[in-house]
Amino acid sequence: MSAQHRIDEALTDTAGFFFDCGTLLEAGDTPFQSYEVWDSPLLGTLFRLDGFFMTSERDEFFYHENLIHVPAISHPAPRCALIIGGGDGGSAEELLKHPTMTRVVLVELDGKVIDISRRYLASIHRGAFDDPRLALHVCDGLDYVRNTARAADEHFDLIVLDLTDPVGPAAELYSQAFFADCKMLLAHGGALSLHVGSPFYQPQRVRRQFLDLCQVFTHVSPYFVHIPLYGTLWGMACASDRVEPARLDPVEVDRRISARGLEHLQYYNGATHQAVQALPNYVRDLLAR
Repeated sequence: MSAQHRIDEALTDTAGFFFDCGTLLEAGDTPFQSYEVWDSPLLGTLFRLDGFFMTSERDEFFYHENLIHVPAISHPAPRCALIIGGGDGGSAEELLKHPTMTRVVLVELDGKVIDISRRYLASIHRGAFDDPRLALHVCDGLDYVRNTARAADEHFDLIVLDLTDPVGPAAELYSQAFFADCKMLLAHGGALSLHVGSPFYQPQRVRRQFLDLCQVFTHVSPYFVHIPLYGTLWGMACASDRVEPARLDPVEVDRRISARGLEHLQYYNGATHQAVQALPNYVRDLLAR
């Protein structure tokens, strides 16, 4: 039996959580961050950046299915999508399940993340990197969005900010100014989705992101999912001038899932579409404007 290594992550200065892992499969540094790939008895292959848990084989669907399908099902027929970040390929894989999707642009800052994903995370991306509908760009997402917005030569039905936490290189991609640049890239009736943090451990971050989104978009729909790898209830949001996920009842969500032939969904269905948008009172108070 291989030795176990206890890998932990702090949620605050006084709280955190851990997983026991077996073999360290690979570790190193890129020009942007440090990385680790572990074999975990509970979660399968587990990927970390700068000491933060990013994704794992066993629980990735909690995050990716909700980040993608809540806005994508709410859109009548998404054809073109932009992902900023998302180098594990999980968001791309979920978007490409939609039969109307003809083009997905994935912009990842760190090419090493894509290399690692190709080698170790095939059960997450499921070949999405080789799908002819995917256009992959290894570059700064901030520059890509601003340059594309200025050129005004492409618009997207869905924009997904699948980012690390708002520190270091990712911090500016959570700004109100960046949200406004993203809005310029949305097609009529388009929507932006992103994760915003833990309402219990990071309440001010969640509130700030929500209020900044509200300054840019007419409709901001917060929703919350427990993600095992993140150790807590985790916030996401769908922001749009037209798309409102709450307008779809469970029956219509299930009808769209069936009509689009979406398969291998381990979390998302009509009931969960509605359930994740049900806000506890403490979250309502936190997000009150």
